[in-house]
Parts: sequence; structure tokens; C-alpha cells
Amino acid sequence: MTDRTTDAPSAPRRRRLLILVPLVLFGAMAVMFAFALTKGDPARLPSALIGKPAPALALTAIEGLQEGPRAVPLLTSELLQKGAVTVVNFWASWCLPCVEEHPLLIEIAQKASVPVLGINYKDAAANARRFLGRYGNPYAAVGADTSGRTAIEWGVYGMPETFILDGQGRVAYKHVGPITQDALERTILPTIARLRAGKPG
Repeated sequence: MTDRTTDAPSAPRRRRLLILVPLVLFGAMAVMFAFALTKGDPARLPSALIGKPAPALALTAIEGLQEGPRAVPLLTSELLQKGAVTVVNFWASWCLPCVEEHPLLIEIAQKASVPVLGINYKDAAANARRFLGRYGNPYAAVGADTSGRTAIEWGVYGMPETFILDGQGRVAYKHVGPITQDALERTILPTIARLRAGKPG
């Protein structure tokens, strides 16, 4: 005859363990993700887009955005498929890290001689115009992602994020967070040069 007093507590204990295991695993993954964001190379964050065509764009123009007497062109999917290496940058006027990296985007446009294309995320047109008027406009074309839908489709974690596309419009590289001088010299510019030379990843 079995002693039920010793067996009874085991079932609730097993249930508690079954609940705790997923929570512990989730916590461990969250810690690893946070570490990658703050300490590791941002490019190491997983992206399902690497090696695949960039998602289609459905952006709107930033009203009143001009470069001299002409309106800044609207960023469309066709511009990503013109056979040239391109840099696509998600940014917003309310994003302080975007201010930090902005001079480096201008440097990319000048040094790498590739189109830098901007996607303005959930911003007011007046604020976006003011930002570019104050810090300069590195973008050959700009589009507004007012709903945030494009950012979701591109797998964007937060502002800013930068993608490098090869000559076939495929995503070759993703940088999460603001571009730094070190990342520019060690990763961004060499990646652009490699892709322009026709060398795959």
C-alpha cells in the first residue's frame, strides 16, 4: 500500500516546474538580447532579411521637404532595384541617437559615393524638415513611414537602424542602433566597398 502523504506534493511541484522552465528560458533569452544590444556588435542581432530582397516600400512624401528649389525625391521600391549598392537609414527627429549618427551618414554619402536613402519613422512633417534643415540632408530620397508598417516589415527594433543593399536590391547587412565612427570604418565602408566590387557576403 502506497503512502499518499508523500506522493501528494509531487504533482503540484511538477506543475510549478513546468511553469518555471519557460519563464527561465525567456529570461535568459532577454538577457542575451539586451547584452547584444548594449555590449555586442549590433550587426549580430538576427535578421531574417539578410540575403533576401528588401521588402516593398509604401511610403508617403514628407510634405514641403526641399533641397534648394526642388522637392526631395520620394523613396520608392524602384530606387532599391536600380543595380546600385544603397544604404537605407530609418530615422526620426525625436530620436537622440539619430542626431549622434547623422554626421556619419553625411560622411557615407560623401566617402562611399552610394545613395543614402532615408525612411522617416512616425514623425510630423514639420519636425522632419526642421531636423534635416538643422543637421543637413544626406538622403538622395526620403519617405515617411507614418504608420510604422514599413519598419515592421523590415524587422526594425528601434531608431535608428541602417541597412546596406547590394546591386540586386537584397539586404546584405543590418546595423542596429546609431552608427559609430568605429563601425563606419571597420564595417560599414568595407561592406559597401566589397558589394560595389561585386563580392558577395
